[in-house]
Amino acid sequence: MSQFSARKILETEMVSVHDVLCNGECRHRSDEECARVTSLVFPYRGVFLRHVGSDDAVAEANQVLFFNRDEGYRISHPVEGGDACLSMAVHEAALEELVPKVHRAARGTFAFNKQRLRIDARAQALVALLRHSLLRGTAETLEAETLAMTLVRRAVGERTARAATASIGRQKLVDRAKLVLSSDLARRWTLAEIAKEAGVSPVYLTQVFQQVEGTPLYRYHLRLRLAKALDLLGSYDDLTDLGLDLGFSSHSHFSSSFRQVYGRTPAEFQRFAGLR
Repeated sequence: MSQFSARKILETEMVSVHDVLCNGECRHRSDEECARVTSLVFPYRGVFLRHVGSDDAVAEANQVLFFNRDEGYRISHPVEGGDACLSMAVHEAALEELVPKVHRAARGTFAFNKQRLRIDARAQALVALLRHSLLRGTAETLEAETLAMTLVRRAVGERTARAATASIGRQKLVDRAKLVLSSDLARRWTLAEIAKEAGVSPVYLTQVFQQVEGTPLYRYHLRLRLAKALDLLGSYDDLTDLGLDLGFSSHSHFSSSFRQVYGRTPAEFQRFAGLR
């Protein structure tokens, strides 16, 4: 098995979408790579680090990563398990219309001015819906293109997207906490355990995480677990087993948490996405 594979699941004049899998063998920084096209990359399984110059970004299911054309980067996997992402290259003329100026670099050709943005639950659901429908062949081309454009608008919209704003030290602390959580999403972590792994006090970690990410640590962890549920919904016949495998105390706890975040129960989302 090769370390990296990319399966094209949609190709039109407007957008191309690939399902990208990496087994994570590269634990330390890879050799420098260079993106051939500008892409939005939505991790939906696992975690990796992307290094652009001196700027590091944790890539996991609460984020969208931006890969600018001809921009060099390196990848590492500090947590075992590899990763999977939905990579979407949109025609630059469309990006000019879709992406607000606040997220664009001031230069001749289109480019994003940041590595990542935090996405909301609606964007996560759109990632899962687009991927599942394309892999199962249930979405016609026009529907898939429309879903893709809706996802871009949602991911980079000024009202729904959020860039972390923090000093380098605080961002690195938050990123350490994210890697701890991603190392075992199903574990029922305590605040003291995460803080110990991150090397700070529980109170300080709570305060800094809220300030940097704009959401409490426990809610961030919940969203990561539920995003994994979106990924796995097509693989489980018994949703009770899925909830328990993700660390929820019961099916009702899993179902109510899922519905609160995504607006549908897991069973309803399965049917909506054509998974059952």
